[in-house]
Amino acid sequence: MDNPTFWTEPGRTVGVPLDAPPRVAGLGVGVHGTTRALDVFRLPDLWQMHLYGYSAELTVDGVAHRIRPGHVSLVPPGAVVAFRYEGRSQHLYAHFALPGTGPRVVVPVVQEAGAQTPVLTELLSLAIAAAPRTPRRADAEVWGALWRVAALAEAADGERRPHRAVAAALAYIESHLAAPLTVPGIARVSGVSHNHLLRLFKAETGTTVVAYVRRRRMERARHLLRESTLSIAAIADAVGIGDLQTFNKACRRELGASPRGLRGGGGGGG
Repeated sequence: MDNPTFWTEPGRTVGVPLDAPPRVAGLGVGVHGTTRALDVFRLPDLWQMHLYGYSAELTVDGVAHRIRPGHVSLVPPGAVVAFRYEGRSQHLYAHFALPGTGPRVVVPVVQEAGAQTPVLTELLSLAIAAAPRTPRRADAEVWGALWRVAALAEAADGERRPHRAVAAALAYIESHLAAPLTVPGIARVSGVSHNHLLRLFKAETGTTVVAYVRRRRMERARHLLRESTLSIAAIADAVGIGDLQTFNKACRRELGASPRGLRGGGGGGG
């Protein structure tokens, strides 16, 4: 069945629901252009993603796109696609349903994968290998690839692209919440000066590095207090606050209740 409602700009951009994993119907390595130069077809009920290793012309619902090695395309159900090949042409492909009903991420039909090409190649290759025996793993690998493709569009938008230093700082903080964290240390890992990181971080996140670290530690503490049987002392250590009195004060200040109160389900809503 045709579903033109996925289009945000017909033939050019599409709204992709990614709040639930795809259900993969078929994937593999496609080889074309050996016996004919033109293929025209539709997948009435399935999305299609291609990662290209060749140059050709792709037309989607009448809109022409030039594709080259390292390009990736994402086409919604019902669209008419035409490939005009320039000799033997090989790509990785996945055909799948997207059952999600949440907000849609706007993605160009054709993008350059750039530095993400090896990652997308690996994810799709893993999905191809997994599909015969563990189809749900194939779904998961394709889902990961879809999120990567969606992120390409964000990275291409200068207004939304996170600064590399801020991205490095966020990743470092998340993986070191149990360790001592200082702004100079985070800045060093991020490759910028202390003051430059402070400016970048505030501009991109709306908060300070110190406030962000404090918030993430308390969010992790609240999760562990409510969902685990770890001792309060172990949880304090796990979020980088080894002193129990300091941890108790931090919980009351940031989460609105003592560690024991949070463990019992009180305070700190959300």
